[in-house]
Amino acid sequence: MRSGTVPRRGFTLIEVLVVIVILAVLATLVAPNVFQHVGAAKETTARSQIEMLSAALDAYRLDNGRYPTSDQGLAALWQAPTAEPRPARWRGPYLRKAVPLDPWGAPYLYRAPGTESRGGFDLLSLGADGRPGGEGENADVLSWK
Repeated sequence: MRSGTVPRRGFTLIEVLVVIVILAVLATLVAPNVFQHVGAAKETTARSQIEMLSAALDAYRLDNGRYPTSDQGLAALWQAPTAEPRPARWRGPYLRKAVPLDPWGAPYLYRAPGTESRGGFDLLSLGADGRPGGEGENADVLSWK
């Protein structure tokens, strides 16, 4: 080096490529472990939302003497139903926000009176595939189990 010249600072192409390769190797090792837990987190979220909606449905029943009908649906927790039988003592909204979609972006299925919960209601999410049954992430999340 001649005197009076300033040494160049920065990374060489090889150093940058080595860093990129190291990051790629780490990503291939870490990513599968992270993504395998996403399905379980969605199922847990669906179970929590079903519990929250069930509590709101019970509050509705305490005020009105019955659960909303299947036709009135879960919307009756957010706005007073206009379909018959109209509740005489609706004191809602029974939720802080509008009825959420399930973690897979589909509406929860609600039946009252329930076929599984006689005298009550059935509330469920069909899981990732949107079809009844299934296993793993495609399994249904049910209020009665």
